[in-house]
Amino acid sequence: MSIIMSCFCFRKGNPAKTNHDQFVILASETSFTVNEVEALLDLYRKLSGTVIGDGLIHKEEFQFALLRNSSKQNLFVDRVFDMFDIKRNGVIEFTEFVRSLSIFHPNTSPEKKIEFAFRLFDLRQTGYIGHNELKEMVLATLTESDVTVPDDIVESIVGKTMREADSNGDGKIDGKEWKEYVRKNPSLMKMMTLPYLKDITLAFPSFVLRTEVEHC
Repeated sequence: MSIIMSCFCFRKGNPAKTNHDQFVILASETSFTVNEVEALLDLYRKLSGTVIGDGLIHKEEFQFALLRNSSKQNLFVDRVFDMFDIKRNGVIEFTEFVRSLSIFHPNTSPEKKIEFAFRLFDLRQTGYIGHNELKEMVLATLTESDVTVPDDIVESIVGKTMREADSNGDGKIDGKEWKEYVRKNPSLMKMMTLPYLKDITLAFPSFVLRTEVEHC
């Protein structure tokens, strides 16, 4: 099935018009313009053709885009993939790709970015972030960035974060505490904004989630 059929479920009629209508809908629901959504379709096609090539983004292709390796496992990448896979069917469809990527757009509200980041770190989906979850994500983020830090330093960073964020002292960070902690430490949200998304029509095709992927 073609990428267009997979993404848009065409109705009878003029395909180009249907395509444009879907771009308009996605633009109205996200921080992207219609032209940017159209550019994202080209980006999506590149990503979805790197490994399997069935017009959908599988985890291997997502890993390849971020890590340049389709088999390398990384908790951070797994979590981002799961967050993008809104339907929980093991692949990222185009509409999911656009809506999820919109979170990282510079024009998206800080509130939405903070909420997304909280859910990203809430590995077990319990509604709070525990010490072990925070440590796992810190280690995964460092690994994704090819940075090696001694475990005692990581533990020190996690411990300090927990002490500062866990205002009620119950050993975990809830959504309210997370928002307050981020408010005091806004630099934490830098990873939630990809400047190139401001006008991907100019950045494409060199921009592919920080990494260039050759078209196969």
